[in-house]
Amino acid sequence: MKLVKEVMINDVICVSPFAKLREALSLMKKHNVKSLVVEKQHPNDAYGLITYTNVLKTVIAEQGDIDLLNVYDACAKPAIAVGKSLAVRQVAALMTEHRVKRILVLEDNDLLGFVTMDDIMAVLLEQVD
Repeated sequence: MKLVKEVMINDVICVSPFAKLREALSLMKKHNVKSLVVEKQHPNDAYGLITYTNVLKTVIAEQGDIDLLNVYDACAKPAIAVGKSLAVRQVAALMTEHRVKRILVLEDNDLLGFVTMDDIMAVLLEQVD
């Protein structure tokens, strides 16, 4: 089975937790992505993750305003993270257990990238004739 470092996405778009939701959505649109990594505030802090779903829940369900709410109001922090040498099978189990579609890849609390459910499905589909 493949390892996380073989399938992870290295090109990660980050956003400040103090950015407004409008700025986060603008970054998502500009880079054609559905999620952003929320930056740490100090070396021992945790990374977060903000997705379209987080924004929808915060803005629509709670009648929020994208010009008033900050990223930290909507993001998941700390984000679930794994090491680069973990088997993809284990990441799939974590995603299933925690009902998430993205998991960060860290090394010594430094961001290396992230793995998505689509990345794992691609590995699985490679094994199908």
